[in-house]
Amino acid sequence: METKGLKQRRAILAYAQNRPGVINKVSMLIRRKMYNVETITACSTRTPGISRMVLTLREDSDSNMRQVVKQIEKITEVVSAKELDVDESFWREVAIMKFESNAEHLEQLGHKYIYEIIDRQNHDLYIVQVAGTSQLIDNFLRDLGEEKVIEVARSGFTALEK
Repeated sequence: METKGLKQRRAILAYAQNRPGVINKVSMLIRRKMYNVETITACSTRTPGISRMVLTLREDSDSNMRQVVKQIEKITEVVSAKELDVDESFWREVAIMKFESNAEHLEQLGHKYIYEIIDRQNHDLYIVQVAGTSQLIDNFLRDLGEEKVIEVARSGFTALEK
């Protein structure tokens, strides 16, 4: 069942051998299935030679997602893959933002959000880091004021099961 507009965001957790081209193989497989990979985050694990990947895409159909996960598991270098249940996992991203603001406005934001000032230039130009859910980052940007934002870099999602 598809809805009009934006589909549901889904995350796939995959463990794979740490070899050149594995991320490309996984993302190309998903692309061939006519999905757009929204974000990919990858890191090493405590197991030597194994990497951890979280891929996000948008899809409403549970059966389509099961099929994508099964196809990912067929890739030779993939050790395991599964969809993460949004209610049984934590999803986070990091945003680094450059914007104009005054100290008073920034202090007001500090009552509602946790952020780290990375740099301050010319008394009213700030670069800050905000980490949390995508909704939290969107809300921070909204409360900051779109007209004040110069540039935003977002990491994409990573996720961890509870």
